[in-house]
Amino acid sequence: MLGMTTALGMTTALGMTTALGMTTALGVVAPALSLLAHPLAAQSAPPGKVAKSIERVYGAGAQVDTVHVDSAAVYRVSRAGALLGFAQVRNVKGKDQPITYLVAIDSANALKDVDVLVYREPYGGEVAYEPWRKQFRGKTATAPLQVGKDIKNISGATISSNSVTRGVRQALAELTAWHAAGKLK
Repeated sequence: MLGMTTALGMTTALGMTTALGMTTALGVVAPALSLLAHPLAAQSAPPGKVAKSIERVYGAGAQVDTVHVDSAAVYRVSRAGALLGFAQVRNVKGKDQPITYLVAIDSANALKDVDVLVYREPYGGEVAYEPWRKQFRGKTATAPLQVGKDIKNISGATISSNSVTRGVRQALAELTAWHAAGKLK
């Protein structure tokens, strides 16, 4: 296999590195802002933070390329030719500011993790904490994913809890539908 390891320890498929320190399957460099093809697209996360998040979720040596579905950019993550899953960076509106987060699913369309990449509000940053995020893991598109049902609220962060949960539910539904329709392979 042709490849090289980036400074973040992520192996690239063709040795060409994107702004995120990752390579696309065809060696086409994808601009960091193309990740954000949803509302609030002007807001982004630092490319290095996205790369570290993907590495934390999928492990060192993950190969990442960008797939464009409709108007969205999705990361396809694999290792040694085996599909590990898909990830996407999105934004939701908190009380006043955008919250930028990554949703990662496995190859069976179950949530691997949610990672809040940039939290801009003065309060409610607890949505980025591990104890709250871990309740999303293993959920599928058939789960309610609603605060007060299968997701616990955070006192003092009600708007952020609801916004991130709603955004994750939408992302999971779209990623699952795209995968089922063969748009993500």
